[in-house]
Amino acid sequence: MFAAERRQLILEMVRANGAVSLRELARVVQTSEVTVRRDVRALEAEGLLDRRHGGAVLPGGFTRESGFPQKSHLATAEKTAIADLAAGLVEEGEAIVVGAGTTTQELARRLARVPGLTVVTNSLLVAQALAHANRVEVVMTGGTLRGSNYALVGSGAEQSLQGLRVSRAFLSGSGLTAERGLSTSNMLSASVDRALVQAAAEVVVLADHTKLGTDTMFQTVPTDVITRLVTDEPPTHDDRAATELQALADQGVQVAVAGGSPNSNSGPGVDSVPARQPRRDVPLPGQRRNHGHGAGPGAQLRSAVLGESQPGERAARVADLRRR
Repeated sequence: MFAAERRQLILEMVRANGAVSLRELARVVQTSEVTVRRDVRALEAEGLLDRRHGGAVLPGGFTRESGFPQKSHLATAEKTAIADLAAGLVEEGEAIVVGAGTTTQELARRLARVPGLTVVTNSLLVAQALAHANRVEVVMTGGTLRGSNYALVGSGAEQSLQGLRVSRAFLSGSGLTAERGLSTSNMLSASVDRALVQAAAEVVVLADHTKLGTDTMFQTVPTDVITRLVTDEPPTHDDRAATELQALADQGVQVAVAGGSPNSNSGPGVDSVPARQPRRDVPLPGQRRNHGHGAGPGAQLRSAVLGESQPGERAARVADLRRR
C-alpha cells in the first residue's frame, strides 16, 4: 500500500470512529506502528487530525462520540485486559453500579461468576451480559433508550438512582485527563453517569490508554472523586501517557495497569495483583477516598499502583511508577 493510500484509509477510520489507536491503525493498514505514527504526523501537519496518546482523533480537541458498532471493534485486547483486572476488585455479596460502555460490558461478562452480587445499571449491554447469571441480581434504571450506546438516559434514569447506596461505581467514558477527570461527548449520558457516581462510595474508572489526555465536552467525574483508574499498559514510546498517569497519581488516583507480563518491557517493579484485603468502612459519597484498599486477583495480569511518588528519575515513568 502506498503512503497516500495508507493515509487516506487512516483518515477515513478516524472520521468514522472519532478516535483510533495506533495499534488498531497499524493492524488495519497492515504496517508497523512506526510507519503509522509517521503517517499520523503528516496528517496532523495538514490539519486533518490531531495526535493523542497512542492514537489519533478528529481535529479540534473535542472528539465526538462513536456509536456501539465502531467502539466494539476498537482496542478489544486492551478492554479485555482492563476488564480482567477490574473484576478482581469485586467481592462476593457486594452491591455495585456499572455504567454504559463497551469496556464495562466486558467487565459485566466476568462479573457473572461472582456469587451474591447485585448490579445496578443503565446499560442494556451490561444487563444482557448478566442475564443468565443465576447468582447475580440485576437492577435496571428507568429512562429513555439511547440507541447509539444501548443505554437508558434522561430524568427517569436519574430519578431511579435517588436514594441508592452501593460500595462502588464502575464507569467508562470518552476521555480522561488529570485536569478535568472523566468526560463524555453526550450531555444526557454525562448526567446519568454523575447520578451513578452519587450513589457510590468509591468510583473506579475503566479507560484504555488511547483515552488518556483526551478531553470531551461534558465532565462526568472530576479527578478528585475518582478512587481508582484501571487502564492498559501504554506503548513504550508513549511518554505522554506516562506523564498523564503520573499527573493522575499526583492527585490521589490509584492507578492499576493491566496487560504487563514477565517478558514485557514493563521494567522492574511490576508486581502481581495483591490478594484482597479485609473490607474497610465505606466512606460517605463526596469524601476523599482511602486509596489503601487492595485489589483482587486479576487472571495472571500484572498491575501497577501509582499512588505514591517513587525514587529515581521520572524518565522511566511507567516502569518506575509500578511500585506501590
